[in-house]
Amino acid sequence: MKDSDKPVKVICDNRQARHLYDILQTYEAGIQLLGTEVKSIRKGKVNLKDGYALIRNGEAWLTNVHISPCDTTGKYFNHDPKRDRKLLLHKREINKLIGALQEKGLTLVPLKMYFKGEWVKVSLGLARGKKLHDKRETIKRREAEREMQRAMKRY
Repeated sequence: MKDSDKPVKVICDNRQARHLYDILQTYEAGIQLLGTEVKSIRKGKVNLKDGYALIRNGEAWLTNVHISPCDTTGKYFNHDPKRDRKLLLHKREINKLIGALQEKGLTLVPLKMYFKGEWVKVSLGLARGKKLHDKRETIKRREAEREMQRAMKRY
């Protein structure tokens, strides 16, 4: 079965990232997880809101993403909810990201987490932060499109 044929089940979506940033490019990465983290992810107990990705020593790391501790296991076997998790990317993708992140104002944010087949994947966006006037402009454009759709629907 090819990668494109595998069923995709979205676990968590970071809608705020699209509001705060202009997404220039997206990447798909696997995550190195513990067993209790996978259990929590299957239950949907993930928060990507404050998360971001870093490149440290030639490796990509997902930081500040909250995966709640699993309630069916004891406290001894559970994981730290905000620990750094290693992202699984190809070396050439990491090198491309290193070059892009050195450019001023760019950051790497998680957009959504999903199951692709039985693997947990994260969609990362190479993003530039929006200014306040850009956010207002986006909202105005969206409202204008809604008005046009409503007008078209009436006729």
